[in-house]
Amino acid sequence: MTAVLEPFKVYLKNKVAITDEQFDLISDKLKIKTFDKNEMILMKGEILSYGFFVLSGLLRSYSIDNKGKTHIIQFAPEQWWLSERNGMFNEASEFFIDAIEPTTAIAVNKDFMNDAAKHVPCMSDLNSTMLNNSIRFMQKRINMLLSATAEERYLNFIQLYPNLTLRVPQWMIASYLGITPESLSRVRKDLAHKHFKP
Repeated sequence: MTAVLEPFKVYLKNKVAITDEQFDLISDKLKIKTFDKNEMILMKGEILSYGFFVLSGLLRSYSIDNKGKTHIIQFAPEQWWLSERNGMFNEASEFFIDAIEPTTAIAVNKDFMNDAAKHVPCMSDLNSTMLNNSIRFMQKRINMLLSATAEERYLNFIQLYPNLTLRVPQWMIASYLGITPESLSRVRKDLAHKHFKP
């Protein structure tokens, strides 16, 4: 268990001043979850009262509209967090979560940060920072969907998720960008031509 949690300990040490002893005090509240490729983790309408910190693999959250079209909200590769905020308030989920790849993640319940702050006060600051970063991320994402060109959205995707273009099917990237797979193909071809060196 300790070896599995090591990436999470390193992550925390990069964010806050936490000692090995303090980490040991809070780590007993953590649970390791493993998911198979394509395994459904959360269905719309269910309640999920914990989030995930991805140790290895890849998760995604998405919605499906009345026409059956998938809209990907977020990808969560290694070192990313993914949660469904409604569940934190015991409300039914608006989204689905599944595993794109075989995934190992830490399940963090909604009270973890508050409980951890009793042993490690700086965890409270980390929690605030993470919430603010999540809001900033979603604000930027909404703005990109409303005002950016398809090329700008794709370039932003590459910057945000530099290692996902070879791990995620093109239709999923297009779904995340809010464009068709055909439009994404055109964007990629245009970018290839712009950077083409004869």
